[in-house]
Amino acid sequence: MAKRDYYEVLGLAKGAGESELKSAYRKLALKFHPDRNPGNKEAEEHFKEAAEAYSVLSDPEKRHAYDTYGHQGVAGAAQQGFNPDAFSDFADIFGDFFGFGDLFGGGGGRRRNRAQRGDDVRYDLEIAFEESIFGKEVDIQVPRTEPCASCKGSGAESEDGWTSCSLCRGRGEVFYQQGFLSIRKTCNQCGGSGKILRRPCKACKGEAYTQVTRKLKVKIPAGVDTGMKMRVGGEGQPGVNGGPSGDLYVFLSVQPHPVFERHEYDLHCIVPVNVAQAALGTEIHILTFEGLESLRVPEGIQSGETLRLKGRGVPYVNGGGRGDLIVRIEVKTPRKLTREQRRLLEQLRDTLPAENEPEEKSILDKLKDYLM
Repeated sequence: MAKRDYYEVLGLAKGAGESELKSAYRKLALKFHPDRNPGNKEAEEHFKEAAEAYSVLSDPEKRHAYDTYGHQGVAGAAQQGFNPDAFSDFADIFGDFFGFGDLFGGGGGRRRNRAQRGDDVRYDLEIAFEESIFGKEVDIQVPRTEPCASCKGSGAESEDGWTSCSLCRGRGEVFYQQGFLSIRKTCNQCGGSGKILRRPCKACKGEAYTQVTRKLKVKIPAGVDTGMKMRVGGEGQPGVNGGPSGDLYVFLSVQPHPVFERHEYDLHCIVPVNVAQAALGTEIHILTFEGLESLRVPEGIQSGETLRLKGRGVPYVNGGGRGDLIVRIEVKTPRKLTREQRRLLEQLRDTLPAENEPEEKSILDKLKDYLM
């Protein structure tokens, strides 16, 4: 019986692309798979025919030979049959159908025994506002797993506590025939390790790892803020099969301060002055994180205006300077007056011009209102 055209078998035009090939083959393979058609010889033949067509047309060199010379151009390749190592494309096509991710080596025992990096660990740390300004070295306790000290991470009570798996004979995989396919699958008995634990370690009960609390010193640099994180290399969960450990990430949260607020690397605070100080000007003293600082308040200052102390803000995390301290002046009007204070203020009132008409906002004020 003459072979059908491979494009006809897959129901495709000659110029079909790779995605069309995969889609057409998947549809036919799912329809005619022997597991879905037990004992149906016709379905098995259709399945073989589709697999042969796809194996040729998915290979650029074989496809070129087939397009040029027809079936004779790939006669040798078509007779070679299949082997388990040639199923990487099939695993991609079938996905999890019938567990083909494992059947074609995607989850084989050898792969499971490869070295794997350990998981990263998150640790949330709250620090005081002052500590964020100056930095500090803190002690933290991080829960994590470590190789069992008793069995040194083997999980066995002694060196001869493991025995070779009788089902896969230590290979971690089993091979069997399914229809015309030669298939390999992770051994269910040993989970792909190739070994069976006979005498588990009494300390870890065969788990090979134990839960511990690790004490670490972490140096917090000056200038950190809420939301920042620090990486401590190699202090995460241990690796598997000799793989490297993960990292520890310390996420920082800074407590609020009763006086200062932080905006990026600048500090902001509010300082009250009385009416006379605002009108005549004065010198005030502000307690900063470096001690008392003198600040000249110019005469005629208005409530809400700001003054700046250069370099008295937050240090830059990466060094190279620091922000400023922004002082917002708030003019306080006294609620209670002595008789003498009232007399003096009445004299002052009579000498000052009465400016009680609503003022038109300046362009700058309008812009501020628009942006807020």
